[in-house]
Amino acid sequence: MFHLMKVCSSPARLAVLNLALAAALPALAQSPLKEVVVTATRVAQPLTDVVADVSIIDREAIERSGQSSLRELLAFQPGVQLVTNGGYRSSSGVFLRGAASSQTVVLIDGVRIGSATSGGAPLENIPLDRIERIEILRGAASALYGPDAVGGVIQIFTREPADELQLGAGVGAGTAGQRQANASLRGSSGALGYSLGLSREQGTGTSVVSNPAAGGYNPDDDHFKTESFDAKLTAKLSKEHMLTLGLMHSESEYQFDGAPPRLDNPLKLNPLTSDSWSYPKLDNTYVKWDAQWLPVWKSSLTLASVDEEAVSHYYRVADGFLGSSSKFNTQRQQATWQNDIAIGRDLLSLVLENRTETVDSTTSYTVKDRDTNSAVASYALNRNNWNALAVLRHDDSSQFGGFDNWALSGGYKLSGNLRAIASVGTSFQAPTFNQLYYPGYGNPTLTPQLNHAKEIGLKYSAAGLNFTGVVYRNEIDGFILPATNTQSSMAVLRGMTISADRQHGNSNYAISYDYADPRSRSSDPLTDNQRLVRVARGTLNMTARHRLGDVTVFGELKLASDREDNSLDFTGRDTLGGYALLNLGATWKLSKELSLLGRINNVTDKNYVLANGYSMPGRNAFVSLSWAR
Repeated sequence: MFHLMKVCSSPARLAVLNLALAAALPALAQSPLKEVVVTATRVAQPLTDVVADVSIIDREAIERSGQSSLRELLAFQPGVQLVTNGGYRSSSGVFLRGAASSQTVVLIDGVRIGSATSGGAPLENIPLDRIERIEILRGAASALYGPDAVGGVIQIFTREPADELQLGAGVGAGTAGQRQANASLRGSSGALGYSLGLSREQGTGTSVVSNPAAGGYNPDDDHFKTESFDAKLTAKLSKEHMLTLGLMHSESEYQFDGAPPRLDNPLKLNPLTSDSWSYPKLDNTYVKWDAQWLPVWKSSLTLASVDEEAVSHYYRVADGFLGSSSKFNTQRQQATWQNDIAIGRDLLSLVLENRTETVDSTTSYTVKDRDTNSAVASYALNRNNWNALAVLRHDDSSQFGGFDNWALSGGYKLSGNLRAIASVGTSFQAPTFNQLYYPGYGNPTLTPQLNHAKEIGLKYSAAGLNFTGVVYRNEIDGFILPATNTQSSMAVLRGMTISADRQHGNSNYAISYDYADPRSRSSDPLTDNQRLVRVARGTLNMTARHRLGDVTVFGELKLASDREDNSLDFTGRDTLGGYALLNLGATWKLSKELSLLGRINNVTDKNYVLANGYSMPGRNAFVSLSWAR
């Protein structure tokens, strides 16, 4: 908490902090009705019985937030830190519990997405208006989800078919030429269900690179545009069998500041003479068969294909001539067969999975594909006063051989509303193709990072309060240092997350505090005990909402301490200052079908950065009109 005081020392900021705390703490949450979470155990389970540190953001909460993008919504969640290479819709990464974006697994309807070259998932390409709910699992989870789930898992569920016909549409406009439009259709006819949606956004943007000392600096505005289409079709073949077909197509284009790589620059372009564009694309298609074979045995079979493109073009500003291009594309095939067998109140789950990743790139990689075959067995015990989950997993990688991981977690009721929780387990992360083979940087001698994690905490849920407090430590053996792409002896991700929320009458409050102190351990004194880059040590989030008839007003406050990042000349480290971020807004229910939203982000026009040299939006406004029937 001490680190946050540096960013709120002025009387004005202290006044804002005191007002927010006064609002959030006196009546901290009515326990919701039995919410169900899937990601914590891979099986639907009441949130009140879940041992893991997990958050749920349902559709109502998404709409209530008034946010216009997924990354803006995630930025105010406990244990989550976001890093973006520029404002608005440029590329971004998520840090869970201090773990890098390549150490977080992102799923869409159970299907893994993410680049095999960089390791990150394209959160900026997923339209927020097409999301039904989000589940965030914090903590090492490779035993459940395989390689790379070091910091945790974010699972996104797209909109589901509805029992009755539902139509929706919306338009919005904001600062920097921002324009949004969306339309949706949901319903069912007999045994068939459907959900369809379209979304579009564009803007003139701002300059992605803000620091003139940065290598790619160009002070022009960097435009952006994104379009998406998604569909989900369900067919109830019988009472016991259902088929689901899901697909999502999202494509974007955005300008960025930079020039072609030195070895692929025949026109000798520089950041001022190059008009640089990125064209990311995501195609996610899957078919799922759910079957209830016996009253105690159900299974699901999922076949999925994911194509992710990351294409860049560099045009000469003077005449628009294409001077250079690059691509870093990933194709992924996934097959998952899960069987859940009830044994009294307990549940045995058995999972077989195959995943194939292939790289298609203008850059020459020594190896371009890899397969992973996995087997998982988990057993969930449920008793009156305690419950536990034991997981065993074996992964066989075509590149690295076999790896075994395990996890054991449990919870015990200290009283009717208070539970103690604890977990211990192992995870591993396979090096990305960039870390292994990228020319001039890759290190083919790298081996998977192995880690051992443990945590302990308390959960309280009653008719007036929801509270979770967790302390964790995650030790990563053979940690890959990003700056040098070499393996040190270890990294330690340690910290704590405290969160609480309350709904009191017409008011809703939430508050969370995260302390994260990830550090490398090495025999080299230059890297020993060094903070990992781009992670703030302390982050405090507070939100408050109050309904006044047809109008709901809301406010969000984020206080973040400083963080470190590599210097712009790559010779050392720079400290990125802490900041206070205040957002305000209101929604007005004009009629049963029509609602108006207005919000102002960064009210105080704070100048801050999350990645060295890259800009973040100053004060900005957004207004939208939504219709639903």
